[in-house]
Amino acid sequence: MKRMDRRVMIALGATLFVALGGGAALLLRANSSDVTPLSAQPKAATVVPAREATYRPTRRFVGTLAPWQEANVGPQLVSAYVETVLVRPGDVVKRGQVLATLDCRNASAGSQSVAMQARALDQRQRAIASEAARVQGLVDDGFVSKNEAEQKAAQSAAADAQLKALRAELAGKALEVNDCVLKAPFDGEITRRSLDPGTFVRPGTALVSMVDRAIIRVTADVPEVDFQAVTPGAEVKLRLLATGKEMTARVARRSPAADPVTRTLHVEIDVPDPERTLPVGTTAEVFTEVGAPQPAIEVPLRAATVRGAKATVVIVEGDVARKATARVLGETGKSLFLEPSILPGSLLVLEGRAQLRNGDVVRAKVEGAAAPVPSLVPVSTPAPSGGAVR
Repeated sequence: MKRMDRRVMIALGATLFVALGGGAALLLRANSSDVTPLSAQPKAATVVPAREATYRPTRRFVGTLAPWQEANVGPQLVSAYVETVLVRPGDVVKRGQVLATLDCRNASAGSQSVAMQARALDQRQRAIASEAARVQGLVDDGFVSKNEAEQKAAQSAAADAQLKALRAELAGKALEVNDCVLKAPFDGEITRRSLDPGTFVRPGTALVSMVDRAIIRVTADVPEVDFQAVTPGAEVKLRLLATGKEMTARVARRSPAADPVTRTLHVEIDVPDPERTLPVGTTAEVFTEVGAPQPAIEVPLRAATVRGAKATVVIVEGDVARKATARVLGETGKSLFLEPSILPGSLLVLEGRAQLRNGDVVRAKVEGAAAPVPSLVPVSTPAPSGGAVR
């Protein structure tokens, strides 16, 4: 038993010695090797150079494309059943072209009745007028009393007045008959067909709607503070959301008075469209520049973090990251314009900014370039006047 216990003790001692020896060897190797910590390794980042530019503040308004002329065509005097509707949306029509007709047999019969009454009264008035003239001649010879002559003259005047009243009524009936044939008031296109044959309509009901798109009016309401920015003749840029088309135009007219509720001014911009390619009733963005151009540094929006009127960017100087702030002048599209406190050509980090801190070593690659930017000798950059280096 003692021999067995001695053998076990020897085996355990040998195992412990081997383990301690291996641990000591590994520790010695770790201490003797040159290992760089992960925090000191260069961090990959995509950069883009800052560009020198000029910035001019821009105002943006939302406008609507309106037709030059627009009309809802329907009866204004008569109530009747719709007999025919000859057009559909998209049809091009000429001025005076028949668009629809109404069943106006009652109006036609009434017009004919009044016309016959006026014809009969005209014959009667002529006979009375001739008789009054003859009686007046007999008064001069003393065969008829003056009172009788005056009575005949009064009858003639009354008949003439009745005739004129009937003629006025006949003119009104003629208008009703003409109201039964609906015609295009101008050259244009049909936008809506509201009713079909067989529908009973009353005065004021629109059967079809039409527009004239030879000239498009872009209408917008601008705040009173931008009154001077939209003077007639001022150049503006338009972006049409329906087609994506961009163009330049000039303000055609501006209201001299602001809306008493919204304190906005109505502005109209005329856009010729002889080909009739722009849809009316759609939205347009109106851009106009104000103030004087000022020097700026243009950077992508992705390269900056904007808080209020300040933007923070990460600049790579040599191979070291430095954070800087600058005052924001404005933005246009995907570009941000900053005060020129950042030097033109400075490399700004686009991707990987969240993992960078001041002093971190960076392995930079210019966006779109095939290889990373080689390490440069760090240069001292003056502190920006519009912000502080953090």
